[in-house]
Amino acid sequence: MATGSVEVGSADPLPNSEGASNILNGRYLPPPKDRDGKLWVRTSAIIQASPVKLYQAWRSLESIPLWQAEIISVTATSETTSHWLMKSGDDTIAWDSEILADEPGKRIAWRSIGGESNNAAEVIFESTPSGRGTMVTVLQEFRMGKLASARKTFVGRNPKQAVIENLRHFKALIETGEIPRTTGQASGPCGTVGKMKQSLYGETVETPPRD
Repeated sequence: MATGSVEVGSADPLPNSEGASNILNGRYLPPPKDRDGKLWVRTSAIIQASPVKLYQAWRSLESIPLWQAEIISVTATSETTSHWLMKSGDDTIAWDSEILADEPGKRIAWRSIGGESNNAAEVIFESTPSGRGTMVTVLQEFRMGKLASARKTFVGRNPKQAVIENLRHFKALIETGEIPRTTGQASGPCGTVGKMKQSLYGETVETPPRD
């Protein structure tokens, strides 16, 4: 499996020794450390479907708003480029994205190439040793300052948490055909600490698909 090679704008490429698919002694090496305004996150999930099916679902750009929170639309502009719209709080954010690597049934790597989001990522699809299900691993980089990250945490969802939640949504949609929602369920009022945790973990973010 190829190692990470995505890059953001003029940023350095992801180190080959720290790509999402790089394994040492049967374990993934840790992702790069957050530094210089760059945030990194890697998350994995075993999904009960074949690598080919999962690749096809992830590669279906127009379907991304069905499982990625805050995404309004994704429109393909060529075979390798697309235009993204995201609603975060009262703000609408737009950017363009380019696919850098496309290995059907195995791997997709991409980066933003213009607009209001500076990110790059790759997703790996690997059959589990037992042959039951697929290990899906996402490594993503965001370029943003510490203050911007803190603000994002309290007005929407921290980018790291968003990647983790979106993979959970993807798994639920593939395996059950729907994403669990808490809207309408009875709950008591939150205290001050509870409200802070809701903001910190993005619990106030609308579960996809958007109404």
